[in-house]
Amino acid sequence: MAEKVAKAGVKKEDGWLYFVDKDGDISRVPMARGGGKVTSKKKEKVARVGVKKEPGYLYFVDKDGDVSRAKMARGR
Repeated sequence: MAEKVAKAGVKKEDGWLYFVDKDGDISRVPMARGGGKVTSKKKEKVARVGVKKEPGYLYFVDKDGDVSRAKMARGR
């Protein structure tokens, strides 16, 4: 199960991929679908959260627009 790490309340728009970047902030890039051309490969920061990442966890932007994490299953 996932646990919330930080509240950001980001409103997600269609056509964008949202992720937690290496600085622990929420960023987005345009999605490439169906082999179409991507107009911009540049990422843009959406919210500054500053989450400190711990090893062994997967960090992601959940459906509420907040940062959550889940324990990675390794060595099964």
